[in-house]
Amino acid sequence: MRTRIPILKLRDTLIVSIQWELDDQMALSFQEDLLNKLHSTAARGVVIDLTSIDFIDSFIAKVLGDVISMSGLMGAKVVITGIQPAVAITLIELGIRLEDVSTALDLENGLEKLERELED
Repeated sequence: MRTRIPILKLRDTLIVSIQWELDDQMALSFQEDLLNKLHSTAARGVVIDLTSIDFIDSFIAKVLGDVISMSGLMGAKVVITGIQPAVAITLIELGIRLEDVSTALDLENGLEKLERELED
């Protein structure tokens, strides 16, 4: 049985803290799980915490960018927290643009930022 990334719901926000490096299959499962959870809960926001991720490859970067875009299409605002320097470099080098995504240094600040954005 494959390990799945837990997706928690707090009020109208989904919280995802990725605690280990993702392989391709786990990344695709995460994408499907998050989109299904967005649909079933009608959450308005998503916080994805990447604090524990030191590096990502091109496929994982693409899946992450797709998850963010798809979440937006489903009406959810996304905040990414804890981006490590190597992850930021990889995203930019691969052309993954996160124009409509807020970022924060940690999960607490990310939740506060999302709360403010949802109030607007």
